[in-house]
Amino acid sequence: GHAQLLPPQNVTLVSKAFEMILTWVPGEGSPPDVTFTVRYKSEDHMDKWIKVSHCKNIPRTSCILTCMFSNIYVQGQAQVKAVSGRLQSPWVKSQFKDYFSEVELAPPVLILNVKENSIQVNASFPLPTCVENLTLKYELNHWEAGSEAKKKYEGYRKDSVTIDTTALRSNHCFSARALYDSISPKHSEFSQPVCVPLNHKG
Repeated sequence: GHAQLLPPQNVTLVSKAFEMILTWVPGEGSPPDVTFTVRYKSEDHMDKWIKVSHCKNIPRTSCILTCMFSNIYVQGQAQVKAVSGRLQSPWVKSQFKDYFSEVELAPPVLILNVKENSIQVNASFPLPTCVENLTLKYELNHWEAGSEAKKKYEGYRKDSVTIDTTALRSNHCFSARALYDSISPKHSEFSQPVCVPLNHKG
């Protein structure tokens, strides 16, 4: 009989938390020692598949390709094959995608600086190095713990929001989400609320 290695299935380019990731499922009956190798190409070099050095003979079923494409507007495609001993499966291609229209956002991490009569809030984003210049905004919610009434603030990624706390008492909570205008506006989930006690001595 002729031994055959079945190719990976469900080969898909997806975006998660600012990353562009190729994912797949091993072919049916794949041996336990099966590994995978990934290549990609993009619209500006369509004739040539390029090896992804960090995804050669890997046991896992995903490969981060975020910073492989030359810019966020270029459509890219990836392909993956299975390898086991001397056996190799055929390559299986993903669909074409570009970072700009596909990127899925992650919520910002809030950094609170509590001063005597104010709170300064900064939002930090977990961005891959190649997209550090992405023009992101964030929407900040502020509310008193236990209350439904939320105040909203909006700022660009590098902006900080300063809130006057002179008249505030008890616990105050903050949560934010990332906003991004691509082909249509998109936003992340809200971050986990961060609450701080404000006890002003009269």
